[in-house]
Parts: sequence; C-alpha cells; structure tokens
Amino acid sequence: MKEILREIGMIARALDSISNIEFKEYDLTKGQYLYLVRICENPGIIQEKVAEMIKVDRTTVSRALKKLEINGFIEKKDDPYNKKVKKLFPTEKGKYIYTFIKRENEYSESVALTGFSESEAESVFNLLQRVRKNIEKDWEFVKKGNKRNY
Repeated sequence: MKEILREIGMIARALDSISNIEFKEYDLTKGQYLYLVRICENPGIIQEKVAEMIKVDRTTVSRALKKLEINGFIEKKDDPYNKKVKKLFPTEKGKYIYTFIKRENEYSESVALTGFSESEAESVFNLLQRVRKNIEKDWEFVKKGNKRNY
C-alpha cells in the first residue's frame, strides 16, 4: 500500500513551516494564518464554523482566535439576535495581512504544481477533495466521542 497520508503530511508540515517562518514578521505564528484566512473569506463567521472548517477542536480555535484578537488581526462582535454568539471579523490590519497570505498561497500552489498539466492539477485537486471527504466522516465520528474500529 502506498503511504499517501504520509506524503500529504510531509507536504502539509513543510508548507506550514514555511508559512510560520515567513509570517513571523507579521506576528502570525503556529498556523494562525489559517484562522485569519477563514475569517477574511467569511466575515461574520462564528467560532464553531471556523473550527469545523480547519478541523480542530474548540479549545484550539479559541486560543488561536484570542491571539489574533490581541494582536489586532480580528475583532469579535455581538450577534444582534443572540448575545451569546460572537461573530468574527477581520480588522484593517487583518485584511492587509490577508492579501499577503493569499499571495503566498498562490505562489506555494504554483511551486507545488510545477510540471503538472492543467488536467493533472485538476485531477490532483479532485482526488484530494475525495480523500478529505472520506476523512471528514471519521473526524465527525471520533469528534463525537466514538471509537473507530480498525
């Protein structure tokens, strides 16, 4: 059997390491850029949706959002209909950094796909989406306290 998940993991760790080094000068560390991107692309999103999109637990997302808020990248606003709900919005600083993050992502993607034809790149994308959807089922299952049978 091919070690596909190992390859995906190495790619993810390498890109995360690069991003953490390059974004350090903007006070973005330990993958915080992932959260900022989701908030910039979905202004008014709630914390639970961010956690779901990134596939992390609520404690992890809470810590990251607190740091982003302290560093002035995001702000929390009360939902007008439910005061318990806090909606997340990028600040001007967050929007500015988002443009840099987006450029870095486009560059990294072009490097990753060097030598791939348009149809090969499309195939990789489609196949990885299928892998993610398969894994999401287990993630949801385990997140609810269940044990996988392997």
